[in-house]
Amino acid sequence: MSDPQAGEAAFLALGLVGTPYRYGGNTPDSGFDCSGLIGYVYRQSARIAPPRTVAQISRWGQSVAAGDLRPGDLVIFGSGGSPSHAAIHAGESRFVHAPSTGGTVRLDNLRERYWNTRLLDYRRA
Repeated sequence: MSDPQAGEAAFLALGLVGTPYRYGGNTPDSGFDCSGLIGYVYRQSARIAPPRTVAQISRWGQSVAAGDLRPGDLVIFGSGGSPSHAAIHAGESRFVHAPSTGGTVRLDNLRERYWNTRLLDYRRA
């Protein structure tokens, strides 16, 4: 993904904050789960179709060092080395994600203890 496409992905993701969470959802009208959000954003911004599951996304593309992270890259979370959640980096330690049933797509910070202790990897398409 080019730098302009990555920037567009982050911008589009930010615009989806507030969209309802829905397990299996992959459009703004139906709502999103975390991998559905990533798929929608990447297809719209870069015409790239990422894998559908978090496990597959966690192995997709290439790993990126924290110092090389850019808006539009992916953030992988989990525990015990097992991925369970994915998000889109928005810049300045922030990320956009669809976290849970009953919630909405939201913007959170990687410095928050909850997320920081579950951070597994950064990925780039």
